[in-house]
Amino acid sequence: MIGRKLLAIVAVFTLVGVGAIARAVPQAALTPVPWTLAAAVKEALAQSPDAKLAAEHLAAAKAVLTQAAASDWPRLALKSSYMQTDNPMTAFGAILGQRAFSPTINFNDPGQVDDFNLAAVASYNIYSGGRASANKAAARAGVEATARDREAVLMQLETEVARAFFQIQQVRADVRALEAAVKSYEEAWRVAALRYQSGQMLKSELLNIEAQLAQSREQLLGGRHNEALAEKQFLFLLGHDGGESVVLAPDSTQDESGAIAAPSDNLSIERRPELQAMRSRIAAAENTVRAARGGLRPTVNAFASYQYDQGWRLNGDSRSWTAGVQAEIPIFDGQQTRGRIGEAEAQEAQARAGLRKLELALALELDQARLAYNLAREQVAASETLVAQAEASAGASRERFTAGALLSTELIGVESRLTEARMRQAMALAAEKIAAVALRRAAGLPLFTK
Repeated sequence: MIGRKLLAIVAVFTLVGVGAIARAVPQAALTPVPWTLAAAVKEALAQSPDAKLAAEHLAAAKAVLTQAAASDWPRLALKSSYMQTDNPMTAFGAILGQRAFSPTINFNDPGQVDDFNLAAVASYNIYSGGRASANKAAARAGVEATARDREAVLMQLETEVARAFFQIQQVRADVRALEAAVKSYEEAWRVAALRYQSGQMLKSELLNIEAQLAQSREQLLGGRHNEALAEKQFLFLLGHDGGESVVLAPDSTQDESGAIAAPSDNLSIERRPELQAMRSRIAAAENTVRAARGGLRPTVNAFASYQYDQGWRLNGDSRSWTAGVQAEIPIFDGQQTRGRIGEAEAQEAQARAGLRKLELALALELDQARLAYNLAREQVAASETLVAQAEASAGASRERFTAGALLSTELIGVESRLTEARMRQAMALAAEKIAAVALRRAAGLPLFTK
């Protein structure tokens, strides 16, 4: 009896402990993990629908190459059929195939005949006018182009993740600046209320502070809304649902994967995967023209078959084989091949014109990215000076307002300039990082320096 009670007590404590662990595990799992930029980029490359779509496009291109390479191999097939007939021509052929011919058979009325046929057929293309090799070369160039397209998609995804990451930093800096402004106005209102109660301030001055405090709180709500939107965009790029919290790791612009830095001045567009993809498409178009021209050349195929015929009505059966070479020379096809050649040549010309347009566009993008980065650096330096001046002016103005030597409108102007300077600095810092990312993207360089 005592032993059973002890077992029951142990069971109860075990269940309680398991329940506590079960409650604790989800709570720990819900704790957000701080995101570094490198971790966010890695997650996006693994989970984003864009990355998965690019991978599937590459798989499809490789499947096309597999189809084109099938011409290197012979074709093998097994065929089988069973039939019954009283048609004289068909029946006579089946009788001969079964080696069941007899002089007593009436050619005009052989009667009902059945035939079971089983055949193994092999064929191999010996020469196709260069179409097979051209199609394989075009498919290989297509795989290369698709691989470069995938690389471009992943690079663009990295850029978008970095931009979203830095935008979160910017809007959070804006929120901190607005929170500081709200606190400053709350303190100013407290001082103004004391002075108003003591008869040292007009009612209008106090109302000015109250109005500005309400406006700052409204701006803070807008800033937090922008922060939530930036977090949603960040999670969308990572392929996550929008319900989780976003925590950024401190000093996350430099981590185990290296740092983002602007490249040197010696930049070009040669590393851009889009450019390499277009050149591969031109190679594919050239080989497509070759394949189309091959339609004007002869085709030579080898073939062989082995078959077995069995008939139960005449009790005949036989085995036979056939082998040979077949050649086909095109004479006239109503200009169909000429039309295919013209279409392929036009597509090649379009690809070359597209390459030139792409080169100009990428060069322009690189120049714009370089100018944007230089401007962003200058704006960061200017914003630091503005913030320092605004902070010094605000500190002195607050002391004067507390001493009763400054009007509320003047204090509001000083505080507004400080808030604006801090928000401009946050925007400039984020713009500099985003511009560095865009410049690396425009030069076809990886996001992180090793």
